[in-house]
Amino acid sequence: MTTADDDTANDDTEEGPRGLDTDALPLSAQDKMNVQLRDHTYKIALAAGLGLLAMATVVYRLAEEWSWVDSFYFSAVAVTTVGFGDLSPTTDATKLFTVFYIFMGISLLAGVLNEALRRHALRVGTRRSGRSDD
Repeated sequence: MTTADDDTANDDTEEGPRGLDTDALPLSAQDKMNVQLRDHTYKIALAAGLGLLAMATVVYRLAEEWSWVDSFYFSAVAVTTVGFGDLSPTTDATKLFTVFYIFMGISLLAGVLNEALRRHALRVGTRRSGRSDD
């Protein structure tokens, strides 16, 4: 079991739990576990997103016989919903793959961006609360 003295450096962590009115409050053991779980989940989601991008690149390279650059380019353009239209899948199999790839990719991308923006907002809030105490 962790005591407050064991992790005093984590009291002002940027990944503090939601719902706290101030970052100056010490984190309970449960809050620290939640922070570690969120951090771990964020890393897994980020790795899954990068893995999905790599997998789509390989699928388009093999199925559509595009170059590696074109395959990566289309994978990124599709998942970000930009859709320039200069490349498009030609077979039914890759069209179906693209539909599921976009659904999965947008969900992962939204989750990762949400967590990254939440972390940024906590960092900015921590910096501002530190300045107001001066």
